[in-house]
Amino acid sequence: MSGPVRLGLNLGYWGAGNDPSNLELAKQADELGYAVVWAAEAYGSDAVTVLSWIAARTSRIDVGSAVLQIPARTPAMTAMTAATLDTLSGGRFRLGLGVSGPQVSEGWHGVRFTSPLGRTREYAEIVRKALRREVVRFEGDHFTLPLPDGPGKALRLTAHPTRKDIPLYLAAIGPKNLALTGEIADGWLPVFFSPQHAGEQLGQIREGAMKAGRLLDDFDVVPTVPMVVGDDWKTCADAVRSYAALYIGGMGSREKNFYNQLACRMGFEAEAAEVQERYLARDLVGARAAVPLEFIDATSLLGPKERIAERMAEFARAGVTTLSVSPTFGEPGAAPAALRTAVEALELAGVA
Repeated sequence: MSGPVRLGLNLGYWGAGNDPSNLELAKQADELGYAVVWAAEAYGSDAVTVLSWIAARTSRIDVGSAVLQIPARTPAMTAMTAATLDTLSGGRFRLGLGVSGPQVSEGWHGVRFTSPLGRTREYAEIVRKALRREVVRFEGDHFTLPLPDGPGKALRLTAHPTRKDIPLYLAAIGPKNLALTGEIADGWLPVFFSPQHAGEQLGQIREGAMKAGRLLDDFDVVPTVPMVVGDDWKTCADAVRSYAALYIGGMGSREKNFYNQLACRMGFEAEAAEVQERYLARDLVGARAAVPLEFIDATSLLGPKERIAERMAEFARAGVTTLSVSPTFGEPGAAPAALRTAVEALELAGVA
């Protein structure tokens, strides 16, 4: 988990009203030498269609799912999708997986949010088995292939992925999931990553890797980081408040919100509780105002190019290997310039 830092672009969810400009951002990132562009999914647009569209209109940049939801697809379907995208893109696909949350898993996909660690472990094992083009037979606590006492047949993937090993990333927040990421994944997709608070998280990843006897020399740490360019970094921070308030306050129930729990572990327990209380009471203005400025600054890239460069150096020292910027928080139309500023700032930071 060390070495030069590469740049990525995270486009987030499709359908937010900026779709044509998002495609142009992906093409611009390709021209600027960005390493990867990511797309997300929740219960609106799917990531696969967006990535297919982007892959067809770019030539060098990798396309990655951040993330494909585990409850949304069988592991075999995910393997088929990964093989297809990797082939069509000429070996440029990165497979990011996540369990989503209980509200989406059970409310949208109809899949019980039970044993997320065990389900993720088995899911990843089946996906990799299929992508290696082995005959898929599996008996686990959550998946059994083929089903017993029926006409099911153990099958082999008929498609041939461009690469033998498609990189697999996990979106992990909690300590046990972080350890699992170090144990089985090629990379980590964190959100609200703070260089000042990430030591414990990366330590849990290392513990998982040690348990599996793995080295992390090529492990990819890929946080998605909001980026707003401007003269006054505190004013820039205001553009990120709605996003932070949504996740800390409303992304999950009062009892189970992984992002709220993360903010608490970062030392913002009282503030996180207030954000959630206001958000769930539909006091969205109050929830945004309650997000601590220190939290936004710790997890974002804000201000002029020189300040962003200093922060990029901090991310590099913390172990980040691919810094995926999300430049659409600023003024409308400012994202293309922000993409170029990120390249210049990374060079200025001396960590490229």
